[in-house]
Amino acid sequence: MTAKLPSPVVLENDVVRLEPLTMDHVPDLFAAGGGDEEVWRWLPIAAPRSEEELGKVARGLIDDASHVPHAVVAKESGRAVGWTTYCDVPGFEASLEIGWTWYGRAVWRSAVNTSCKLLLVDHAFALGHNRVLLKTDNLNLRSQNAIKRIGGVHEGTLRRHRRRPDGTWRDTVYFGILEEEWPQHRDRLKARLNLS
Repeated sequence: MTAKLPSPVVLENDVVRLEPLTMDHVPDLFAAGGGDEEVWRWLPIAAPRSEEELGKVARGLIDDASHVPHAVVAKESGRAVGWTTYCDVPGFEASLEIGWTWYGRAVWRSAVNTSCKLLLVDHAFALGHNRVLLKTDNLNLRSQNAIKRIGGVHEGTLRRHRRRPDGTWRDTVYFGILEEEWPQHRDRLKARLNLS
């Protein structure tokens, strides 16, 4: 049996609220990271230069049946500071990808990313998925280290997987978290963030 993508739902803890991405989030999202080359450096598109451009990208994700995008709302400010997405993983049974994630620089090196991953990975396993996939550009060491910190195990690298927006080839590094591996990582991360 192949597990299906989750329905769009609100997930929250003390740090963030993940809510289904809508066009109403675009102004906050553009303020958080629109036009910032460093924020968009490792994503498959160039940094959006206007709210309209970012809105087109958001609309594409919202309308894509193989993605379930969430706006990441920081509880402290009540504003959207990025987005993250569940993605389908064709050919893998009961597997779900967390990807297409970005955050504005103001929340880098904060509890936001770890808090989001706690919610998303927990929810994926609660829905009966067997594994969670995370992948990133082989040059994106910051993302690789963040994935390892939450418990991602390096599973391999696809060489020349796809082109970057600048035309160069990207090698893609794959990480996985299996259902039975997650409880120890979840407990460690919750303790670190002092979440109940």
